[in-house]
Amino acid sequence: MRYFIEFSYSGKNYFGYQIQPNQISVQEVLEKALSTILREKIKTTGAGRTDTGVHAKKIFAHFDTEKNLDDNLVYQLNSFLPSDISISRIFRVKETFHARFDATFRTYGYYINLEKNPFTQDSSWQIWKRDLDVTRMNEACEILFEYEDFTSFSKLHTGNKTNNCKIYKAFWEQNGSELKFTISADRFLRNMVRSIVGTMVEIGNGKIEPSDLRKIIEDKNRNSAGTSASAQGLFLVDVGYDF
Repeated sequence: MRYFIEFSYSGKNYFGYQIQPNQISVQEVLEKALSTILREKIKTTGAGRTDTGVHAKKIFAHFDTEKNLDDNLVYQLNSFLPSDISISRIFRVKETFHARFDATFRTYGYYINLEKNPFTQDSSWQIWKRDLDVTRMNEACEILFEYEDFTSFSKLHTGNKTNNCKIYKAFWEQNGSELKFTISADRFLRNMVRSIVGTMVEIGNGKIEPSDLRKIIEDKNRNSAGTSASAQGLFLVDVGYDF
């Protein structure tokens, strides 16, 4: 039987979601908890991978077991797991349903603080003593919808069969000294959101023009885009499925 697990985590103490040698990951901690409680070896498949320091407000993974599970497992897992990982719900799905490949969209949020704030240093990119023109940044967002090939914002040598993504929404909002970037697409490339944000900041501070984004995208060259934004400001906020 296949089960979906909906959960969230702070990425501060982890080297990303996916298991990797000699580094602590969210997947490793989650699988250890499931295996201990269910008394069998559990392997999970996540909706996506997040890099070191990146957070998830809402993410899914699936796992298979022969046991019939009840709501008590959520309580047991939350009691077992560290405080920076929280389980929301566990529910059964079709045995062919896949957390990664059946996702219809993913939405990320990126947070920037324009003032030094000790309470958000682990959850935002602190760019203090600098003004950013949100109007210019939103003008650049409109250009993203004109394209599907985002090679210029992809980490190099990832082995992707395609760098095409369909962006559904992208916009900036400002609330006082806090800026939030929301972007949703059918899929994302490795480092894509952080690369876009880094480029948008260069547009916002006047280093380049919003219209320059077209050439950056059309170059299909990572060196044409801006420096990647800091990891701690990035949150995976939603993953969509046709359950």
